[in-house]
Amino acid sequence: MTVRAAAPARTLPLLLAGFALVAVLLAGFVVVAPNRLLSGTPLGLLEAAGAMGAIAVTVPLAAILALAFAGEFPARQVLLGSAGGLVIVASVAVAGLAASSHAADAGRLTRVSLGAGFWCLLAAGFLIMADAVERTSGLAAKAAPVLATGAGLVLLAASGTLSELSLSREFAVRRHAYLGELGRHLELTAAGLVVAVVAGTAIGLMAYRRPQRAGAAFAALNIVQTIPSIALFALLIGPLTALTALAPALRGLGVGGIGPFPAILALALYGLLPVARGVHAGLSSVPKAAVDAARGMGMTGRQIFTNTLIPLALPTFFQTLRVTLVQLIGLATLAALIGAGGLGTFIFRGLGQTANDLVLLGALSAIGLALLADIGLRALAMLLFRRPAN
Repeated sequence: MTVRAAAPARTLPLLLAGFALVAVLLAGFVVVAPNRLLSGTPLGLLEAAGAMGAIAVTVPLAAILALAFAGEFPARQVLLGSAGGLVIVASVAVAGLAASSHAADAGRLTRVSLGAGFWCLLAAGFLIMADAVERTSGLAAKAAPVLATGAGLVLLAASGTLSELSLSREFAVRRHAYLGELGRHLELTAAGLVVAVVAGTAIGLMAYRRPQRAGAAFAALNIVQTIPSIALFALLIGPLTALTALAPALRGLGVGGIGPFPAILALALYGLLPVARGVHAGLSSVPKAAVDAARGMGMTGRQIFTNTLIPLALPTFFQTLRVTLVQLIGLATLAALIGAGGLGTFIFRGLGQTANDLVLLGALSAIGLALLADIGLRALAMLLFRRPAN
C-alpha cells in the first residue's frame, strides 16, 4: 500500500471514532418522554446507562483509535470492521438496557427514544465497518464483520433487550399491519423492477444495435428522471383516472389512478434509465477484438450475442440490477401517498401524528431493505464473477 493510499485508510477511522466520542459526550444518548407524543428530556450516555454502559460503548471506539494509529498488518481491516460492528451492537444493546431501566422506574406510559448521540455512534460504526469491508480482499473477510454484526442485532431483538425502546413498542402495537405493509412494499418493488428490466433491456438493446437512435432514447428517459418523484406519482393519477372512465373494464384488471397500478408504473418509469444505460454500457464495453474473434470462428450473429456479448457484459448487467433495485426500494415509500401502501404508510402516518418513532419504523425498515439488497447482490456478484487466481 502506498503512502497516499494508507493515509485515508488511517484518517477516516480516526476522524469517525473521534466524532463519535465527541457526540457521546455532548449529545443525548436517549430521550425520555412522558408519552409517545410529548417532547422528552435527553440523557447523556453516563446518565442513561451508567458506568458499565459507557464502558461498553467506548471500549470498541478506543480499539478503533488504536487500530487507526497502528501500522498496516494483514488482519487490520478485518479488525477495524469488526470493531465498527461492535460499536453498532454495543450502542443498540446499551440503549435497550437504558430504556428498560427508565421504563421500569417511570411507568408504562414513558417512552424512551434514541437520541442524537446514539445516531452519531450508529453512523460512525456503520461507516467504519463499510470502509473496512470495502478495503478488505476476499469474500470471507468481507462477510465476517457484516454477518457478526447482523447476528448480534438479531440476538438482541430476539432476547427482548430492545422491547422497551419506543421504536420497538411502535412495532409491537402494529406487528400485523407492519408485516402486511412490508409484504406490499416488496410486491410493489418487485413488480416495478420486473417491468423496468423488461422494458429497459429492450431500450438498451435498441440503443446498442442502432446507435443513431440512442441519443433520442436516452434523452427521453432523462426527462423522466428530472421529474420529482412525488410529482410523477401525482401526475399519473389524472391520466389513469380518465383512462378508466373511458374503459371501465380496466378497473377489473386493477388499473386506476389510485392504488398499486400507478405506483408500479411510476417505479418502472424511474427504473428505465439505469437499466437501459446499464444494458447499453455493458454491451458496448465488450472488446471489439472478442467480437471479431467470435466472428472469425464462424459464429452467427445470434451466437455472438448469446455466447460472447452477454457473458462478457453480465457483470455490468448485474451491477445495474443492484443499483436499480436499491433505488426502487427507496422510491416505493412514496407509494403510500397514492393509496398503494408499503412502508411509507408508517412514515406519513407518523408525520401526521408527530410520532417520530412511527416515522422511524417505516424509514429504518426501508433503509434496512435497501442495505440487505445491496449487500446480498454484492456478495452474489463476487461469487458469480470471481476472477480466477493468477
